[in-house]
Amino acid sequence: MTYPKRADTNQAAIVLELRKLGYSVQHLHTVGGGCPDIVVGHDGKNYLFEIKTRGGKLTQDEAIFFEVWRGQVNVIYSADDALAIMQGAQ
Repeated sequence: MTYPKRADTNQAAIVLELRKLGYSVQHLHTVGGGCPDIVVGHDGKNYLFEIKTRGGKLTQDEAIFFEVWRGQVNVIYSADDALAIMQGAQ
């Protein structure tokens, strides 16, 4: 396991866009151990997102987290990806 994890280059823009739209966003990328990059809250629900740039792949720790996590977690590449997932979960 590696600690701490760096943020992907598109993370700041995604977080800014989601916050502008009224979502709560907490950075988790420094937690390590495969923990997703952000948690997003809206309308009483929380969403875990691993942010990747196009072509980016999950690390071994991230892949293990995705395999064993019993709740929602998704890979996103943009704020639009996150919005589509959250709106589809309504």
